[in-house]
Amino acid sequence: MRSSLFAAKNKGLSLAKPPSRLKVLGRYVKLNALLATIAAVLGLWGLQVLFSYLSELDSLSDSYTMGEALKYIFYRSPYFLEQFIPTGALLGAVVGLGLLANKSELVVMRASGVSVYRIVGWVLQPALLFVILALSINQFILPTSNHLADEINDDDSSALITSVRGYWAMQPSFSSVNVNSADDETTLQANGSDILYIDYADVEGNIGEVKRWHLDKNGNLQTAIRAEGGQYTGRQLVGRTSDNKDEQYRYDWQLNNITRLTINQGFQSSQQLATTDTLSLPFAPESVYLLTRDAEDLSLTQLYAHRQFMQQQGKRSLTHELAFWQKLLSPLSILSLVIVACSFVFGSLRTHSLGLRIVVALLFGLLFSYIQDLVGFVSLATGFSPFLMVLLPVIASAVFGGYLLKRQM
Repeated sequence: MRSSLFAAKNKGLSLAKPPSRLKVLGRYVKLNALLATIAAVLGLWGLQVLFSYLSELDSLSDSYTMGEALKYIFYRSPYFLEQFIPTGALLGAVVGLGLLANKSELVVMRASGVSVYRIVGWVLQPALLFVILALSINQFILPTSNHLADEINDDDSSALITSVRGYWAMQPSFSSVNVNSADDETTLQANGSDILYIDYADVEGNIGEVKRWHLDKNGNLQTAIRAEGGQYTGRQLVGRTSDNKDEQYRYDWQLNNITRLTINQGFQSSQQLATTDTLSLPFAPESVYLLTRDAEDLSLTQLYAHRQFMQQQGKRSLTHELAFWQKLLSPLSILSLVIVACSFVFGSLRTHSLGLRIVVALLFGLLFSYIQDLVGFVSLATGFSPFLMVLLPVIASAVFGGYLLKRQM
């Protein structure tokens, strides 16, 4: 009886030891992968900051001093960090596992019964920290830091040649307002159209430079105004939908420091200065803010709000949709690259030196980045689904890494 109890106790102890040993091995592999990934990300980030500093030296002038250049690089550094997290995770996993392989520690783990997939799972867990870091930077830091960087180094002469900045729109113009005091509704009568440009807007309702060209019903230019800025003053009810469920509002801004150019019928023009004027738009200040910002300067939630707003307007912005899916699927990109890194250590490159693995990892990371940019351009050019185009390189990378791992099993 005692011998059977003693054997049962020994059996229980023998079953309890392997999980404890696996925990120790797991912590050891995770720590090595984490430290190597941190070193890789910080190294790539530091190199990019250094190269940016060297490139800004050529742009120094009396108006753009060294202090402003350093501030610009500081504000752009979160963007550099976010861009290099996927490649850094790939390189860190290769270095972390490669060091273990060089010491034959991976061979000992495999000989003791630890599967390759378990080791890959251990390496993927530290990568989740960088997934959270990338999402946090995209959501909370980049919208502010990119805007501050643009305020310091904003070359309008070159930017306007390569891109359409701000918000451009053509909207009906109204010549009179009839107020029904009983229903508190306003009826607007169309009188031609306006071509409108807004340089910048913030969430508090303030707008930057505004330009507006008024065309009559025949398409002839009548007036052109330029305002240095404006403030949101409120909204007015202008009507309801046909089913009387939704109310339609007009949102007004007071424009300041206005220059007005009037073109008479005899093709003569006169210029005058005005103190204030009113700008009316059919959407709220929050929507104006989204429409005036570049896609890369918006957070995930702001890009989603922009997408919902465009759907309500019956329009579509492929640039913002592409940026939304790139940021949302960036965690999958990081994890897929880590799987590829593990395949380099356990796969066909397991007999090669660590230096060769690092070179191959860097080349693959650059190739993956270029393919992501390429499919983005293809989506913008063809109108094909941005979601599928962004997901395609991620799936291909994960399948490629899984194939190399399975091939060596």
